[in-house]
Amino acid sequence: MFELKRISSGAVTAALEKAVHYRLLNEPMEAESICSDVLMLEPDNREALVTLLLALTDQFDQHLSERVRRTKEVLDRIDDDYSRLYYEGIVCERQAKAHLRKGGPGSGHYTFALLRKAMDLYEKADPLSPEGNDDAVLRWNACARIIMSHPEVEAEPPMPRKPMMLE
Repeated sequence: MFELKRISSGAVTAALEKAVHYRLLNEPMEAESICSDVLMLEPDNREALVTLLLALTDQFDQHLSERVRRTKEVLDRIDDDYSRLYYEGIVCERQAKAHLRKGGPGSGHYTFALLRKAMDLYEKADPLSPEGNDDAVLRWNACARIIMSHPEVEAEPPMPRKPMMLE
């Protein structure tokens, strides 16, 4: 239908600043579009990949399954172990928060499972973090606080054992 126009290489820095600005204005679709333009020109631009991933997670309340699928594609393009683990944790944490806001039957158990997965990823990322960067610890604590402050967020109860039959 339309052929998208390419931005110039000299516009990348300003475009990424705009993408961050749009995220802060709660306009994640605009940020997503800008990051896609940058990635057409520079497919491995780390800042564009991270901003795109975060813009996608900002949209979890409206388009959860499609946006989760797209975040997984972006995660596969992030090349360092720390960032991949840390941002996968962010995806799980934000997915959990979307389920918590949505509510419904079983959402507390699903939210718990997602938060625990995020916490596990943050624990794996922490030893790989750059000196002085405790972001993974801060996110782990945030997940723990959600679990502790929301009684509906709990682990799935274990399956009851079948009673032993006497013969």
